[in-house]
Amino acid sequence: MKRKLEAVIGLEIHAQMKTDTKIFCGCSTEFGSKPNTQTCPVCTGLPGVLPVLNKKALEFIIKAGLAMNCNIARNSRFARKNYFYPDLPKGYQISQYELPICEYGYVTIESETGEKRIGITRIHMEEDAGKNIHEGAHEYSFVDLNRTGVPLMEIVTEPEIATSGEAADFMRKLRSILRYLDVCDGNLEQGSLRCDANVSVRPEGSNQLGVKAEIKNINSFRFVERAIEYEIKRQIDLVESGGAVIQETRLWNSVTNTTESMRSKEEAHDYRYFPDPDLVPVMMADEEVERIRQSIPELPDEKRTRFISEYALSEQDADMIVAEKRTSQWFEEAVKLGGKPKVLCNWMTGEFTRLLNDKSIDIDDSKVKPHHLCDLLTLIDKGTISVKIAKTVFEEIFEIGRMAEEIIKDKGLIQISDSEEIEALIDEIISKNPDEVNRFKAGENKLMGFFVGQAMKATKGKANPKVVNEIIGKKLSSQA
Repeated sequence: MKRKLEAVIGLEIHAQMKTDTKIFCGCSTEFGSKPNTQTCPVCTGLPGVLPVLNKKALEFIIKAGLAMNCNIARNSRFARKNYFYPDLPKGYQISQYELPICEYGYVTIESETGEKRIGITRIHMEEDAGKNIHEGAHEYSFVDLNRTGVPLMEIVTEPEIATSGEAADFMRKLRSILRYLDVCDGNLEQGSLRCDANVSVRPEGSNQLGVKAEIKNINSFRFVERAIEYEIKRQIDLVESGGAVIQETRLWNSVTNTTESMRSKEEAHDYRYFPDPDLVPVMMADEEVERIRQSIPELPDEKRTRFISEYALSEQDADMIVAEKRTSQWFEEAVKLGGKPKVLCNWMTGEFTRLLNDKSIDIDDSKVKPHHLCDLLTLIDKGTISVKIAKTVFEEIFEIGRMAEEIIKDKGLIQISDSEEIEALIDEIISKNPDEVNRFKAGENKLMGFFVGQAMKATKGKANPKVVNEIIGKKLSSQA
């Protein structure tokens, strides 16, 4: 009987550090500038220039390492990774090899079996390469060196990820941590966060790793999941049909939803790593590492635990609120203004998230501020408007940023709660629908919803639903 095959996945993630200047020179790291306008002799590798390490980049990678429970090396150094490609002007990339700055950490994710620690092998600094441009009707390719020398941290996991879902969850968690630290903006579309996945399969329960294929430059959580899922199936099908997996680099094709062979995989010795003679070793004092540790803010896991305890949120609600740092801050600002945590959470994860997604904007770019939502919820509590009307008002707040009370007055949306007015309306509805009354008397209790709907329609949604339900219930029960 054949043993079932299982997947083993390791990730290599490149995160662009959120510095204003490049890692070894003073050129800007701003995205989207005209090609080759953010370069200098240092980042283009002209003869005789000397690189100088960006101190902010060093602080950022140490902060990330500490947040991911890594050991911080007191002595690390840079190496030259040698290869030839048009977007690499020096003919080598400055990276770290034997002595990285961060090692042996972990990040915790929620798996199908509960909490799971994914080991971090290393986090090291390196410079980014440029960009080859193949678009357009030209018979040539072009090179933009603006990105050359942009500071990256490469985060390498242990091969401890078992499924494509776990890989995507790890990526989401990592992005959240980096954004909380404010060391990377986590923009996958612009390439600020890029993922390479090493995928192999082996007999279930085996301790031996299979031959891996590396999938390069996956730039969305959805594609991480799809690419790995496809690659696992491809390798299992290959092995079960008598074939063998070869070590290679593959690319994810999001149009065909397949991985495609790119080249055979290089080994470390192919890059001829050696210490960079132009850069001195990085020496870190204990006091400096401790200073950086003290600057780390409350991270997602800590905040999640506190929100569950302090605000009585469910685990699922807390996960959604703390995933983004600014969302969690927005939530706490609203709570301080008097908002009820659970109600705020429901609106934020429901209506607010829907509108933000529809417009593809972040919460910071929205016109809705904490006081807007708190004001709206107060009007619901007072009975001034119904929840249904509140959703309409909220959409207008989202569009123009006005206070709820102003919108309600301007549009005449104040809720009708006068019982005499509502009773007269219901008497009219009952008199116009004798057939439905008789069916209700015969036991069709679901017709209660019909009468409520008629009342809400007649008042354009402004009647107080609670009062409407009470009066209709009494009227119909008396006729039953």
